[in-house]
Amino acid sequence: MSNAIYQIMRPQNEPVLSFLPGSDEKKSLKRRIAEMKASAIEIPLIINGKEIRTGRTGTCIIPHNKSHVLATCHMAGPRETEIAIRAALEAGKKWEATPWDHRLAVFLRAAELISGPWRDTLNAATMLGQSKTVYEADADAACELADFFRFNSYFVRQIMEEQPQSVPGVLNRMEYRPLEGFVFAVTPFNFTAIGGNLPSSPAMAGNTVIWKPSSTAIYSNYYVMKLLTEAGLPDGVINFVPGAGSEVGPVVMGHPMLAGIHFTGSTATFNTMWRTVAQNLENYRNYPRIVGETGGKDFLFAHVSADTDALIHAIISGSFSYQGQKCSATSRVYIPESIWPDVKKGLLREMADLKTGDVEDFTNYMGAVIDQAAFDSVRSYIDFARASPEADIIAGGGCSDETGFFIEPTVIVTTDPHFKTMQEEIFGPVVTVYIYKDDACEKALELCESTSGYALTGAIFARDRIAIAKIEKRLTYSAGNLYINDKTTGAFVGLQPFGGSRASGTNEKAGSKHNLSRWMSPRTIKENFSPSKNYRLGLMQES
Repeated sequence: MSNAIYQIMRPQNEPVLSFLPGSDEKKSLKRRIAEMKASAIEIPLIINGKEIRTGRTGTCIIPHNKSHVLATCHMAGPRETEIAIRAALEAGKKWEATPWDHRLAVFLRAAELISGPWRDTLNAATMLGQSKTVYEADADAACELADFFRFNSYFVRQIMEEQPQSVPGVLNRMEYRPLEGFVFAVTPFNFTAIGGNLPSSPAMAGNTVIWKPSSTAIYSNYYVMKLLTEAGLPDGVINFVPGAGSEVGPVVMGHPMLAGIHFTGSTATFNTMWRTVAQNLENYRNYPRIVGETGGKDFLFAHVSADTDALIHAIISGSFSYQGQKCSATSRVYIPESIWPDVKKGLLREMADLKTGDVEDFTNYMGAVIDQAAFDSVRSYIDFARASPEADIIAGGGCSDETGFFIEPTVIVTTDPHFKTMQEEIFGPVVTVYIYKDDACEKALELCESTSGYALTGAIFARDRIAIAKIEKRLTYSAGNLYINDKTTGAFVGLQPFGGSRASGTNEKAGSKHNLSRWMSPRTIKENFSPSKNYRLGLMQES
């Protein structure tokens, strides 16, 4: 057991590399992409440190080159899920007893490996498997993942420093235990960093984890698991269990030792999981901690005083980076009538050379959407708008799944503030604009506040300080992350803790100690050095 109290300095965010023409990092990454494309791999389950091949397999493909298979991946069923749960519960005994500094050292070492020899592999896997451009991949799979490991380690240490006061004759202390049981981490396709964060943050607090990655991100998530193994993660602490939710979920959710759920994904799936937990409450050892970040229908609200050039670029980058496949992507925009002509002209001008294509070509701003189901869904919204007399597609609208799942960045203008694409989450490169009259700002704010059931991110564009203050207050509960004169995407770990409420999740703020505290079960210990030996109180005497 450690006999010293160690300091962990507050980290600095990992910088995104430049990848400029002729740079060493560009040459190195391109070589790694070519190597990983050259031969398909086999991805097993990893349970208690052992590779398990079930024979029930799926494939990992390149979304922008759908005929290219990157990997064959084995899928878990109920039997493998039971094995993983037993492994997690058994490993939990040793992991809980492992000193906190040794637990955190695993993830701090993983961060150093990401900054060094693993950077190309994680970036290449994310570019190939999730069709992320080089900038988006490096910001995600390298920088944000390293930031999560470093900042979360710092936050764990910070939480443990929070101790109650002692008074003369009494020693009070708080210990931070892991939850009793195991945590179920269910991760999405769109961020490799989220894939790494959701299982690792409970593990830092001493929990053991069943990790079910998205079927469309198994490729990059497998390399994250291999990274953690190289960093020294003990067997059974995180168990990598890809598989269908219908196969894995019921076994996990029905187990009496389910201690928590760490989820990012669709609101519908999260609602189903929550209902399942409620139906099983009497079976659990404890009330499971449920932490979830779900969907978004993120807004950008422009005031008449907005800087139109900044507004234009915020719409483009917020709506179309990573093909709009971010829960924080700008999806609905409210613009005053008087500035719309300039904004429209600028949008069309700036989007004229916005390229979509193979992400190995670093000149492309966008890649493909993740799979055929996503392509079909996004295209259906575009088709709906094209057929409606209440909407006009002023840019983009083209779709092709011939070689990959490509959808052009699309701008829809509608006369109906409750139009389908103003209300429903699309999760693709589609943004809808509603134009309001300059003297109807208050009414437009009411529409912005009430149109969507989500409350994840939002942006205000204005130069009038009184207007900024008023709008910020009016939209208090409309977004968990609000940006003033900035795009709705791009939160940094440790700088803009991320999460929303309403239908967007439980708002535990990934990238802050608020999230880490959810994976701890504190115990207060009071030691009395001079205990009382008489229960009688002075006030009990009559005279």
